[in-house]
Amino acid sequence: MNRTLYSALFYLGLPLVAIRLWLRARKAPAYARRIGERFSWGLPTMGPGGIWVHAVSVGESIAAAPMIRALLQRYPQLPITVTCMTPTGSERIKALFANEPRIQHCYLPYDLPCAAKRFLDQVRPKLAVIMETELWPNHIHQCARRGIPVALANARLSERSARGYARFPKLTRPMLAQMNLFAVQTEAEAERFRQLGARAETVEVTGSIKFDLTIDPQLLESASALRRQWQAVERPVWIAASTHEGEDEVVLAAHRRLLDSYPDALLILVPRHPERFDSVAQLCEREGFATVRRSSAQPVGPQTSVLLGDTMGELLFLYALADSAFVGGSLVPNGGHNLLEPAALAKPVLSGPHLFNFLEIAAQLRAAGALAEVEDAESLALAVQRLFELPRDAQRMAEAGLAVMRRNQGALQRLLDGLGRLLARD
Repeated sequence: MNRTLYSALFYLGLPLVAIRLWLRARKAPAYARRIGERFSWGLPTMGPGGIWVHAVSVGESIAAAPMIRALLQRYPQLPITVTCMTPTGSERIKALFANEPRIQHCYLPYDLPCAAKRFLDQVRPKLAVIMETELWPNHIHQCARRGIPVALANARLSERSARGYARFPKLTRPMLAQMNLFAVQTEAEAERFRQLGARAETVEVTGSIKFDLTIDPQLLESASALRRQWQAVERPVWIAASTHEGEDEVVLAAHRRLLDSYPDALLILVPRHPERFDSVAQLCEREGFATVRRSSAQPVGPQTSVLLGDTMGELLFLYALADSAFVGGSLVPNGGHNLLEPAALAKPVLSGPHLFNFLEIAAQLRAAGALAEVEDAESLALAVQRLFELPRDAQRMAEAGLAVMRRNQGALQRLLDGLGRLLARD
């Protein structure tokens, strides 16, 4: 399949796209809004000539934030247009850059030739930066036609994704050959990009910018103050974050086991997707747990067993409140989520076995003794209980995680240097 056939199939598939949007809007009504932006109609008035950054959803937006702030500082004359594909990503971008007048935001239009043309005709960027693995043939082709360099930042490519791209070499090889920089996390991923058609001189192993996460000391102080306010300084607190459907039941079963030995244990449960907040709250209540929703601003009392993290933009703060952290998306075959956020906060990190989105990071944390993997409710409960009972072991895991973070920092600087070279060519 080449790009012409791909575009024709995309046009023919638009009714299916509309049905998918409608189905998503039933769970998350925000999908029914700003439809025009997805076809390059009714875009916000945006100044041309800056940098375009695409971050598909929440995780990529958070990862991109330090890079975007550094670009704002390095290039004070350039506006930055940040695009995404999801309402939760959009809300996160607005929250991250609410006070930055040079940040422009909209949904990325679908990868249709006409939509890509209209978008680039309006934005007219000097540089396009795509986060991680979101590759769109028509957008990349239209950039190449206009001489706009395209960089893939913090690039990752699993074996499974590489096999998928390899099935369509007539589409993949020309697309990758048109790109100007692959700032790749690991050498294994760099080789996969080269094998698929990326020009060798464009591929650089820069590491993961997620290691360059810095924690505001004020966040730690605020978390400590809230624990004192709850009168929970000595209370055992753990968090299960970014959970997916099918994981909440396992987490609550583990918490029930913990309560047998630690009746005052508090679980902070944070579903990954906002559209699941209500259903998870109902699950907690149905299972008989005394639950407080974070959004209600009600205090956590001695009888509270579960705090449901149903707010946006607070995940780091909720991690900071806990003594140990389980990272979801890993008990189900979703590939896991960012293990480095709790590690940067000096928390012992737990996860399930499905970590194919973070193989290299997981391997480093595991080798350092900073990550423990579990498979079910029983092993999760045992792992959390062990950390409650053996604070020195918990401290060793936390210190090992921080050491891994420090050892791998510098990726953001290497990425910015690469982007600077592309801007200098303009």
